Amino acid sequence: MEWFASGMRRDVCLLLYGEERKVQKLKTALGRRYDRRVRPKQFDGAIRALEEAGHVERRTEGIADVLALTERGERGVETQYEFFRERVAGSGE
Repeated sequence: MEWFASGMRRDVCLLLYGEERKVQKLKTALGRRYDRRVRPKQFDGAIRALEEAGHVERRTEGIADVLALTERGERGVETQYEFFRERVAGSGE
């Protein structure tokens, strides 16, 4: 899954799974996850790459941009979850 080659893109998708978020709230949640400030250029690049790949969609709500996963993005998260689950379950072998 090339689109998950970036940890930040993967984490953005995980944070969007099952809910939509305003861009700034998403960036704040990501910063909490990493326990550090997220660089704006890096964050914007990750969002742009996800939009271009068709995994994330943006809409405007008032003055804020809101992001949500597309069906393709949701399937990607689910596939990634299965990969992790299989690897963790099989780690004792």
